[in-house]
Amino acid sequence: MQKELVCPICERSAMGGQTHPICKSRFGLDGLWNLGIYKNPLRSAIQTLKYRRVRGLAEVLADIILEYWIKYQPFILDKIKRDKRKGWMIIPVPLYFWRENSRGFNQSSLVGQILSKSLGLDYCDALKRIRYTKSQVKLKSKDRQKNIKNAFAVSKPYTLDPKPYILLIDDVWTTGSTLKECCCVLKRAGAKSVWAITLAR
Repeated sequence: MQKELVCPICERSAMGGQTHPICKSRFGLDGLWNLGIYKNPLRSAIQTLKYRRVRGLAEVLADIILEYWIKYQPFILDKIKRDKRKGWMIIPVPLYFWRENSRGFNQSSLVGQILSKSLGLDYCDALKRIRYTKSQVKLKSKDRQKNIKNAFAVSKPYTLDPKPYILLIDDVWTTGSTLKECCCVLKRAGAKSVWAITLAR
């Protein structure tokens, strides 16, 4: 299931999914980890969770992520344990309100909540979509960036100061436009480190 981990900026092979030192930027992602490539059976599981609304699959997928980390990818777990005193927080990529209301849930939020309980980390819906955006699915890379620009903000009730280390959860990484935009918003709000965690790439 697992495909080699890559740097989220240049998308070339990277140890543990860490952003290459030469690719690092002030408001950019610090790493990217994904469970596998976006093809069956993983693709089918993600689509069933999202579009057929089989919520129980969120727990199954989250459990697989944890099992995989323990067996094959101890880097991210070691990093969390090592820096836990600094305060890691899990934050999902938000859906626009009517899309979430229509679906009945945010799949990234479900997976994030399960992971937070299993890892003993705080969970927070600290991001919100502040404007409607077209679906990214059929857009080209440049159009995706324009579509998602300035679409997110940190919700007013939340502060990132006590928990500056973040696991940003989404279902699929395609070009990374959405996760990169969310990361920029979080880092401008005070986050020190942001790792993107996705089910597939």
